[in-house]
Amino acid sequence: MEVASHTRQRKDAALTMTIQGSASQQLLLNGIVHSYGAARAVDDVTLEVKAGELVALLGPSGCGKTTLLRIVAGFIRQASGQVVIGDRAVDDLPPNLREVGIVFQNYALFPHMTVAENIAYGLVARGVGKAAQRARVAEMLATVRMEGFADRKPRQLSGGQQQRIALARALAVQPRILLLDEPFAALDKNLRLDMQIEIKRLQRQFGLTAILVTHDQEEAMSIADRIAVMNQGRIEQLGTPVAIYDEPATPFVNSFIGSSNILDGIVTDAGIRLSVGAVLPCHTPNLPQGKPVQVSIRPEQLMLVRDAAPDRFPVTLTLSLPIGGQFIHDVAAVDGSTLKIATARHPGDASTLTGIWHCALTLEARPSIFPQSTP
Repeated sequence: MEVASHTRQRKDAALTMTIQGSASQQLLLNGIVHSYGAARAVDDVTLEVKAGELVALLGPSGCGKTTLLRIVAGFIRQASGQVVIGDRAVDDLPPNLREVGIVFQNYALFPHMTVAENIAYGLVARGVGKAAQRARVAEMLATVRMEGFADRKPRQLSGGQQQRIALARALAVQPRILLLDEPFAALDKNLRLDMQIEIKRLQRQFGLTAILVTHDQEEAMSIADRIAVMNQGRIEQLGTPVAIYDEPATPFVNSFIGSSNILDGIVTDAGIRLSVGAVLPCHTPNLPQGKPVQVSIRPEQLMLVRDAAPDRFPVTLTLSLPIGGQFIHDVAAVDGSTLKIATARHPGDASTLTGIWHCALTLEARPSIFPQSTP
């Protein structure tokens, strides 16, 4: 009996050291392909997530982001390609041996278990002793600021509290990779922001390597170190939130991220002659003269001015809406196109602008230029 007890103690200590000693690892997806019948869900995706980095997979429904996450977790076996965590390929490992934690949109807490039992679930499955479980649960409750809730059942918690417990359960085993599957979708706006801040805080505190799946661009822009914009199973652009917003690589990324005004134009020796009656002095070394293009300008990169000039065009102001700290002006150009212009709104301001104005680029404006597609 004494020998068995010592053996169990050594096992508990070894498992506890393994959990406590886990460190973030680089994640490499190499040529991942997966199909559902004839439909290609993930189409030759290669992505490197650095150790301690949070990368968001962002895109519309059906773009392949959730399938890619489930492949990393081990819930789906890809048709081809390789998943590497650290220096080890994990394609042949089941989910419980991949050292991956996952937080779901619907919390996925066990309703018959207490908060403490939910957090300890992964530790129990790994054979960790009860004393080590209690210590780890207490640590996790403190980490997510939920001390005093250990004996409650999930039904006694708010949505935000349940999501904190789901996060604590995922972190309890100190995963090498943390996967976040639309974790804020079921929360209201204010609570969603609180949880975004909380997850970013914990990700930095623990140096976690993490992947966030979302279709919410503001969510991705707020907490991701880099964003992979996905479309039809492929990554169209990978970059920092600032680069994705300021320098979209494709028309899809440009239209999916943020809001843009799209104007038709023709490349000339003086710049781009817009259909709305202005010539923008844009540098276009890779586009020949006479080439039809589309010019994308963010609303905050436009301003309303009274005076005419060659690089300005007349507009009629139709509506101004005070939205938070901005006015959003809706204007109509001479060719019938409508544009949105965002300007700063100071406390107490109400827009009194009316009539005919001219639209001009701000000094900081950086329009994106795309060749027009031919039928």
